[in-house]
Amino acid sequence: MRLLGYTDRLSVASGQSIRFMVSCDHPQYDARLVRLIHGDTNPAGPGFKQEVVPSRIDGSKPGKHEEIRSGSYVRIPLPGVEFDRAVTFFAFVQPTNPDAGEQTIASMGNPYTGAGWALTISDQATLELVAGVGPSKQPRRVSTGPLRRWDWYAVALAVDLTLGTATVWQQPVRCWPGDETPPASISLDGGIRAPSDAPLILAANLKADGWTSHHLDGRIDRPRLLSRSLSAAELARLAAAPDDLAGLEADVVGAWDFSQDLDSNVALDVSLNRRNGCVVNMPARAVTGHNFSGREVCFRLAPEEYGAIHFHRDDLEDARWGVDFELEIPTDLPSGVYAAWLRAGSDEDYLPFIVRPPRGTATAKIAVLMSTMTYVCYSNFTDIGVGAWQEGASGGWASGAPYVDPTLFRDVYRYIDENALYGLYDRHLDGSGVMYGSYLKPVLTMRPKFRYRVMATPPRFPADLYLVDWLRAKGFEADFITDHDLNAEGPDLLRHYNVVLSSSHHEYWTGGMLDSLETYLDEGGRFMYLSGNGLYGVVSADPARPHEIEVRRWGTSWPFEVHPAERYHSMTGEPGGTWRNRGRTPNRLVGVGTAGAEFEDGVPFKRMPESHDPRVAFIFEGIGAEELIGDHPSLQVRWGAAGYEFDRYETELGSPQTTLLLASSIGFKTQYANPMIDEELWFAPGRDGARVNDPQRDGEPHRFVRADMTYTDYPSGGAVFAAGSICWRGAISFNGYDNTVSRVTENVLRRFAQNRETPPSAGQT
Repeated sequence: MRLLGYTDRLSVASGQSIRFMVSCDHPQYDARLVRLIHGDTNPAGPGFKQEVVPSRIDGSKPGKHEEIRSGSYVRIPLPGVEFDRAVTFFAFVQPTNPDAGEQTIASMGNPYTGAGWALTISDQATLELVAGVGPSKQPRRVSTGPLRRWDWYAVALAVDLTLGTATVWQQPVRCWPGDETPPASISLDGGIRAPSDAPLILAANLKADGWTSHHLDGRIDRPRLLSRSLSAAELARLAAAPDDLAGLEADVVGAWDFSQDLDSNVALDVSLNRRNGCVVNMPARAVTGHNFSGREVCFRLAPEEYGAIHFHRDDLEDARWGVDFELEIPTDLPSGVYAAWLRAGSDEDYLPFIVRPPRGTATAKIAVLMSTMTYVCYSNFTDIGVGAWQEGASGGWASGAPYVDPTLFRDVYRYIDENALYGLYDRHLDGSGVMYGSYLKPVLTMRPKFRYRVMATPPRFPADLYLVDWLRAKGFEADFITDHDLNAEGPDLLRHYNVVLSSSHHEYWTGGMLDSLETYLDEGGRFMYLSGNGLYGVVSADPARPHEIEVRRWGTSWPFEVHPAERYHSMTGEPGGTWRNRGRTPNRLVGVGTAGAEFEDGVPFKRMPESHDPRVAFIFEGIGAEELIGDHPSLQVRWGAAGYEFDRYETELGSPQTTLLLASSIGFKTQYANPMIDEELWFAPGRDGARVNDPQRDGEPHRFVRADMTYTDYPSGGAVFAAGSICWRGAISFNGYDNTVSRVTENVLRRFAQNRETPPSAGQT
């Protein structure tokens, strides 16, 4: 890609500033501020819509190329430390991708271009010392035995500058016959001293330009640095008792314990020297170390067994591009969805952001909650397999879906693959699952006009723009707020509004967000859940670094699961997975919860008997008693308002007793006769005594596989309308917004937007 960028925040209020980072291979590019209204270019719908808003960012700007420089590491400053006579580095190491080229375990200086040393995994997957001998000279090397993938080893480098020798030593944590590897030594012939100001770098090599190279795929546990050269016998004793430094205190430069301060970027030095390091680019923490026993599977209960950090060459927290321009939001700019629109030649990019009201204020009685946590979770989602940007390529979990088009956005997916710019639905290059996300990098799937390769239609952010255009067409004024705002501010953010509308795929919620929504509803707030597969996945956000989030997957139909002993979030200590598996089902809050998925045509809703209850007559004004809802074309699933991913009403999962079942989907195809989400397979027997995984009957889908529309009354005038389908708003624009989906949505919103003294259903006939 020749033009792309990102912002330093996802939401911004008047008086605040937002910064834009851009990489452009053209001599210059043009920037404009635009308000995004409808993001789908499909000619079957309203078409792409935006409004140019005059601003201070408008105009031509010089282009400059920026690189994606991934790779996690730890940087440990060592001011005033001199290794005049000797140095020993010791650690436990678990390689996870040892055949992927030379990788650094620890280094000081830059032995590849000058003075310094690096303890590495060589091109031949052996433990190797790389000793610098000066500028323009090839470093000297010495290797020991091979290192196996996912095996733990105690490794060390011991240098005696008085004798002029360096020794590389290794010992498997669990030794098998034939594993014995004798130490290997070389004569230094001078050299190996790193510059006096050189930091210790773990899992990478520091280059002269300040960037890093030779990143490690693997885990490091209990690194120690000493100013004495330890013998093989002393190293063996250290491997047996790495926390016992008795007799070595005077020689210890640093001893780092990665099991502490897991919710920070600090690598804590537990020696008396307190030479703490900085953890860079979000490697995985709260992961098992060399001594993991399996007696506990939560790091809080056995912290001494979680002393490792898992580094990856493709970890990336912050792309650290230079700031190209900045915008202070004018006080008269309305709340809405905006973007910096960049153009150069035939290339363009949009850098979206939300303009929200200043904290503690509101400009409307309606709020739209943009699902920014979910946007970041799905960032750069390679939905049909890594490398599938090539024309004609296939593969990946969704390759059998009927509308897969791997030729869509080939340049975008090429850039993602070539830069390993993966999100939380992908795996790292060593095969482990991605657990951390950040928006301080190009999030190329969070763009208007973007289309999902599985269904060739817009997902998430661009699909959420369907509602933006609908609100404008119907004359509703609304404020726009984000998940990140809600997580930071709690229920106070929502209390200003009579009604809050969800996004189309509002999947990932923090515990604080759920608490805030529950408080808002209990206090009389109204919520329109125009989503499917929502309030589903557990996500944590770092309060000190709000751009960082964490997801640890297990227990459902996600593309991978984390290790059973690594299911607890490092940021908060809470268990990951789904909220259902933690007893907080979406049904309890909004009346429905995830039931299944389908990636072909959707289906309509059929009214159920409770839809004729006088209390909900307002929802169906203008809708016939037997009229199907959403029985018309859709911009997301070709046909119907129910589909994609969908939710059902279920009292056994907590749907409140005040919930009315208004409508259910009809016509799902027989291949969806059994639930597609794993947690249903061990759900308790249903009311009819049949287990979920019983064979289908008469070719009909199991009763659990359906989309339900519901209404729930809360105390103090609170209420929830739930559409129970991701593609609900994809069907809202048919026939110029004159259709059953649009009518139901408008009926509910007009009633919910009224003052909150009484429930919307009270006294209705």
